Amino acid sequence: MPVADDHTIKLATAHLCENDALLAAVIDRVGPCTLRPHTNYYQELVQSIIGQQLSMKAADAIEVRFVALFEGTFPTPEQILSVSEEQLRACGFSRAKASYVRDLAQHIVDGRVELSKFELMSNEDIMRELIAVKGIGEWTVHMYLIFCLGRLDVLPVGDLGIKNGVRKLYGFDSQPTPADIQGIAAANQWHPYESVASWYVWRSLDLPAL
Repeated sequence: MPVADDHTIKLATAHLCENDALLAAVIDRVGPCTLRPHTNYYQELVQSIIGQQLSMKAADAIEVRFVALFEGTFPTPEQILSVSEEQLRACGFSRAKASYVRDLAQHIVDGRVELSKFELMSNEDIMRELIAVKGIGEWTVHMYLIFCLGRLDVLPVGDLGIKNGVRKLYGFDSQPTPADIQGIAAANQWHPYESVASWYVWRSLDLPAL
């Protein structure tokens, strides 16, 4: 299935500019979309759990202590399971997040989450596999599909930045609902490039008004 690269991003940008005049103006001001996939599937998931509801600075501080617990190397799932919840909490994890990281590690060790197969799996199958892990919900999986796997067709309707961006860009009087966002995407023919459209909606929040 297509993922973000120089060619597909050009196709996506041309498609969106042709079908959505408001987004075309954002694209013109922001420039090329920089979404690209990477293959650090496991570490990205652990970091996403660590960073939930924290500032980047706080999450980075916890991750530094976490990695130090394993002599400076990002731990394998087996290594995570070899330490106690209390040791993780000493790194700054909440009790919940300590259990979430351990549950992810257990799912990987047991083969219930098979990261090596994600490249060939559908978005829906990846969603189904990951939300079975404690602490991983729809939003986390949407971000993972977009920023780690580089999937082009993800519309993160529950994301606050998308809600705020759509409200600002498309003139909603109040925060749009997921159905409103899906309606905007359909009316402006974002498919099959919803991820790229979303990236520009996020960027639009940083732009000064004309």
